[in-house]
Amino acid sequence: MRIRTIAAALATAALLALTGCKSTDNTSSNKPDTTAQDVNDQAKDADTNDTDTSDSAADTESDTATLPDLVGQDLQAAQDEAQDAGFYVLDDQDASGQHRLQVFDRNWTVCSQDPEAGTHPTDTPVTLYAVKDNESC
Repeated sequence: MRIRTIAAALATAALLALTGCKSTDNTSSNKPDTTAQDVNDQAKDADTNDTDTSDSAADTESDTATLPDLVGQDLQAAQDEAQDAGFYVLDDQDASGQHRLQVFDRNWTVCSQDPEAGTHPTDTPVTLYAVKDNESC
């Protein structure tokens, strides 16, 4: 469903670009003038008339993967390993409670993670709690 929405948005943008570049030629054309509203209506119709149930089943069934134990790793390496395992919804937090931003991830060490290592849906948000390398957890 998300792919169709993105495709409809891209089609809308392309048609808007094309209709904004009309020729200054005053000759009439027998082609109908497509407006942005027509494109939006077509995109809505495509979403509402979808009878393919496999997409809705795929949306409800999430892929699962094994999230590795990332504790003790360099924050950047931990993020890379989580992504390699199929987890892309990542967040990192300052484990010291000082609410600092991890601007240079290689200077931070992961103290804990949420969720714990194990099998999870790949769309599960993964939060890595880290401190600067010279600090203790």
